[in-house]
Amino acid sequence: MKLTAMPTFWKTFTAAPHRIMFLGGAVQSLLTMAWWMLDLAGRYGGLYTPPAWPLPPAWIHAFLMIYGFFPFFIFGFTMTAMRHWVNSPLVPSRLYLPAFLLLASGNVLFYAGLWFPWLLNLSFPVTLIGWGIGVYALVRVLRAGTDPDKRHSTVLVAALLLGWLGVMGYWLWLLSGATLFIAYARHAGIWWFLLPIFGTVSHRMIPYFSGTVLDNYRLFRPYWILWVLLACMGVHGALESMGLHAWLWLVDLPMAVLALYLSGVWGLVRSFKIGLLAVLHLGFLWLGIAALLYTLQSISLFITGVANLGLAPLHALTLGYFGTVALGMVTRVTLGHSGRALVADSLTWRLFLGFQAVVLLRVIADCRIGWPLAPWHPYLLAGGAWLICFGIWFTRYAPIYWRPRVDGNPG
Repeated sequence: MKLTAMPTFWKTFTAAPHRIMFLGGAVQSLLTMAWWMLDLAGRYGGLYTPPAWPLPPAWIHAFLMIYGFFPFFIFGFTMTAMRHWVNSPLVPSRLYLPAFLLLASGNVLFYAGLWFPWLLNLSFPVTLIGWGIGVYALVRVLRAGTDPDKRHSTVLVAALLLGWLGVMGYWLWLLSGATLFIAYARHAGIWWFLLPIFGTVSHRMIPYFSGTVLDNYRLFRPYWILWVLLACMGVHGALESMGLHAWLWLVDLPMAVLALYLSGVWGLVRSFKIGLLAVLHLGFLWLGIAALLYTLQSISLFITGVANLGLAPLHALTLGYFGTVALGMVTRVTLGHSGRALVADSLTWRLFLGFQAVVLLRVIADCRIGWPLAPWHPYLLAGGAWLICFGIWFTRYAPIYWRPRVDGNPG
């Protein structure tokens, strides 16, 4: 019986790219923050001597969040959704399966390398090969698509290529010690990889999802706004890489205005009629808030030379926008592609609201310098709240990935 059960389980688990990729992201949502909490408990909680890591803790945290956590959700979503956007055949398992296994193996080696540093140099080529296979699969989808409008899909593939270069930059820094490479990896990861992807997916999907459930909804999706937003993102990353933080307001202000404008015309207030839709709108609202915080920070630097918001703008963007939209979009795809109703039950809705508390706690904590070392340090509280939210989400949704669809359909 065990001999037949395992192949059935494996066949179900690997039946679609979102199953394996989303489970990888779900596991990383816990492992990445658990490692960070291990470090924070020593540095900010005062509970023990902080571990001696082979790399600066902040750079480890940045790599795990940017290149180790979000890519699983991104590949799972794009391999599932992009083919519908361009009217292309399914991504074959001979491509998405090795991409997942190599990405997962690269993460395992990276974690192991934090205790056995010689393994770090093995983790990067494994990750790069897996990432490259994933991008190749999406390029095939793009080329085979018969829909003439491939603009959103092209942006996603280009951003994933820049993300691949970000991983390469991190590895080259590890090999050479040249700060140029780590600077590229950090700035490109946020502004040229993650933000263009999340911005493009939001532009494509939020008005579409809204139009399917809200009465008398007018689809508003002008491409010129997307191109301006992408240009602002690109220039912001370039200015940050050059250390010109006092000039970021030149691009962050228009980005804030356009993002907040889209939140309004896309129906932020009306979206609260549908919980699963509201979380996507809430997530996108964080983009406008983050851009506004970046603007205020930059203007403060420009006028007084003081940055008084710390990392609050960054965490409003990464936790607020990326985290909330990822949680909402992955939940939606998980439900829809398992044959379940696209409805956020009471537990899921409370989970979404709880995650907003995580973001607020982290943003507020960044606005005050010099919190005393204590087990209740706000950084620790925010990390613990993250683990609670994603732990509950994992318990609720992860088993869906290895179980058959409830409607009996394949996939």
